[in-house]
Amino acid sequence: MSPSTSRGRDPATAAGAPAPVLTIDGPSGSGKGTVSRMVAHALGWHYLDSGALYRAVGLAAAWEQIDLSDAEAVAACASRTVIRFDGDGEGEPKVWVNGKDATHQLRMETAGAAASAIAAHPPVRSALTDLQRSFRADPGLVADGRDMGTVIFPDAPFKVFLTASAEERAHRRHKQLKEKGVSVNFDSLLHEISARDERDASRAVAPLKPASDALFLDSTGRSIGEVVQHVLALVPESMRRP
Repeated sequence: MSPSTSRGRDPATAAGAPAPVLTIDGPSGSGKGTVSRMVAHALGWHYLDSGALYRAVGLAAAWEQIDLSDAEAVAACASRTVIRFDGDGEGEPKVWVNGKDATHQLRMETAGAAASAIAAHPPVRSALTDLQRSFRADPGLVADGRDMGTVIFPDAPFKVFLTASAEERAHRRHKQLKEKGVSVNFDSLLHEISARDERDASRAVAPLKPASDALFLDSTGRSIGEVVQHVLALVPESMRRP
């Protein structure tokens, strides 16, 4: 694969000490994507949406009519899928999968369910591990996902586990989808979010859980701005963009 950051630059490993990483893990709908993009923009760091990588592979597998329960076939698909992020600033970047703009499709609940299903396969996680780590570059990286602080970047100096109640996450997702013109039933959405939480937390490989050294932050009832300020407080001023 040939990844690029949301700013459109090719990541490269810096010589000497590795670039600093701030990981933001948490369940679906906790706000980690929005918070991570805003924090990355404020710091002037690169940004990695690891969930988009899994969604992209799930979508590519669907395009090839691959059975998502076939771990080896999905892993092979992951190895040949080309994913590119294209964007700048705080906004949501476009995601290109094998040359196609898949941004809208990747935000559908079906893509999220597919990502959760294939993320349980060790061969798929292995295929995507090096790709995710390749985003680490100076001046720093903000990485959001479910195992960024526990598996992908266990040595990250800054870690956050961001969560919210299932009901609040369902309300946020329902509002987001309605604003995009997508019709969805709230009760069905709540059930799907709860089921995904259970799958992600109980899988044998890289389950969703806070890193032992992560800041646990509940965003229920808090504004995005408030959460962003809490996260930014972890990073010393000397490491931020002038």
